[in-house]
Amino acid sequence: MTVPLAKVAVSADHRDMANAVRFLAADAVEKAKSGHPGMPMGMADVATVLFSRFLKFDAKTPRWADRDRFVLSAGHGSMLLYALAYLTGYDDVDVEQLKQFRQLGARTAGHPEYGHVAIAETTTGPLGQGIANAVGFALAEKIGAARYGRDVVDHYTYVIAGDGCLMEGISQEAISLAGHHKLAKLIVLWDDNEICIDGRTSLALSDDQLARFAASRWDVVRVDGHDPEAVAKAIEQARTTDKPSLIACRTVIGYGAPSKAGSEKTHGSPLGAEELAGARVKLGWNFEPFVVPPAVLDAWRTAGVRGTAARTAWEGRLAKLDAPRRAEWDRLAARRLPDGWSAETAAFKAKILAEKPKWATRKASQEALEVLTRIIPEMIGGSADLTSSNLTLTKSTKPITPDDASGRYLHYGVREHGMAAAMNGLALHDGLIPYGATFLVFTDYLRPALRMSALMGLRVLYVMTHDSIGLGEDGPTHQPVEHLASLRAIPNLLVFRPCDPVETMECYEVALEHLTGPSLLSLCRQNLPTVRSDAAENKSARGAYVLAEAEGPRQVTLIATGSEVELALQAQDLLKAKGVAAAVVSMPCWELFDRQESSYRKSVLGEGTVKVAVEAASTFGWERYVGPDGAVIGLQGFGASAPAEQVYRHFGITAEAVVDAALARL
Repeated sequence: MTVPLAKVAVSADHRDMANAVRFLAADAVEKAKSGHPGMPMGMADVATVLFSRFLKFDAKTPRWADRDRFVLSAGHGSMLLYALAYLTGYDDVDVEQLKQFRQLGARTAGHPEYGHVAIAETTTGPLGQGIANAVGFALAEKIGAARYGRDVVDHYTYVIAGDGCLMEGISQEAISLAGHHKLAKLIVLWDDNEICIDGRTSLALSDDQLARFAASRWDVVRVDGHDPEAVAKAIEQARTTDKPSLIACRTVIGYGAPSKAGSEKTHGSPLGAEELAGARVKLGWNFEPFVVPPAVLDAWRTAGVRGTAARTAWEGRLAKLDAPRRAEWDRLAARRLPDGWSAETAAFKAKILAEKPKWATRKASQEALEVLTRIIPEMIGGSADLTSSNLTLTKSTKPITPDDASGRYLHYGVREHGMAAAMNGLALHDGLIPYGATFLVFTDYLRPALRMSALMGLRVLYVMTHDSIGLGEDGPTHQPVEHLASLRAIPNLLVFRPCDPVETMECYEVALEHLTGPSLLSLCRQNLPTVRSDAAENKSARGAYVLAEAEGPRQVTLIATGSEVELALQAQDLLKAKGVAAAVVSMPCWELFDRQESSYRKSVLGEGTVKVAVEAASTFGWERYVGPDGAVIGLQGFGASAPAEQVYRHFGITAEAVVDAALARL
């Protein structure tokens, strides 16, 4: 339900309000001697229209659930966002924060960071991420409306994007997905200034962006970005269509700068004292740096609370939700998993221990997801056109379609990067837990968005299958080698490589309870035995544990992950036959193991023992666990096309190789 917003009725005019944005941004960049003044100066008119006339928000209650979302995809123009936060009265951005722009400890970072300031709905800066996140926001809004009705979920997602955002390949994935799903409440305001860092955009492209968006089933229009009434009319029209909308706002970068306006010289450098003084004269802004006259500040502060009535009306409607849906709403808002969910996962593990299935871990994941999606309705699944290989569609997750958002599964198409960025938007919107899948080798296509998941600390689950040379005949183009090592290098990402169905469910349990970062499950194609004999404790939660202790004083410690745990157990038996006592350690998650207390880590790794690690991937990084005298059985180069068993033997990743390495070091 849309509630009319209060009108801004104060003495300051649009020009003064926009100039306040321009000069706060330019002054902050000048003081920092670093930053991007051109975009805020050029888009100040558009932002003023949006924030003073259309955006549904309440600066004093900034995170209320049915607010409109505003995404600054062109994150280099962060001072636009911070100036708006200060002017509209957000409590966490005062004028001192503007003066400390880009300084250590300030909330006003060089690019907007989620969690630093309330006005930042997402972290932006890597171009294209914001517009793709916005697709996730708009999908989440549509899903929420299907669940709770328009009385409770009814808001827009607005984006300011630049030329660079639209040049990035992810933008095509995003706009195609948005057009397909008819995300009518997504409105993109394009800063169409024809300038990039190198100079005119014509140096690098000749695209007709409006035709491109129209081909993806968007509503498109071009306006003068410095004509507030034209901008307002375009936004009004965009709010009436049944498609997402692109409003191309033709602007002048660095608007008002006497000699640098319209030039790349205003993009990424301070204007300089002389140029900034000239801009003050040209635009009639006769105030000292960081000073906003009372009438103008009052106008902005009025804009900041004009959504209060809409918020209070929404709170009244929320209170009228029936008891079951209100209880569910409150649970999701608290990020609390459903009561009894752990009993269901325990029952699954007990069944596994009784039946001892021989499954690939991707199949174990499918069976785990069947349980989890049945009992956790906020889980929203998806795959980048590999559903039948990733095994991520369950009986509880019917597909979301352009005309029906009541489902819980997104067919993302071959858009890995767009999928990951959209999942970030789904997670940021609150109330949903997205999981998405592709082959592990294709994390290369989605890595920038995965990195943003980690940087923002989002609960996003990456289900990555076909995780080694064990996928066989598809060969080295599809066989990941360096991927585990590179993913483990990403801060705040939990990388899980489970060895059987019990560990697979344990890893999902940890991932679902992990509220401050993403998790990635690395899952195999080939069948594996169930090797666990107990499930009373979630042993994967400690990252590594002794799966099979040595008989007698331990001489050798064999460490493995995923599909190679089976090889380690075979090697243990071979060593036993030779009179060598070896223990097998399963290490599904390096990151969690590294967080354990020293005494536990030492007990698992076995002080004074010969250590041999085995993993069908790059050996990079394993030296931290095996030490300078240990051995790592793995890959030093790319894989090969052949049946999995032949590939393993060809590259010497066998139980016999593990045994030989251990014996050579005793």
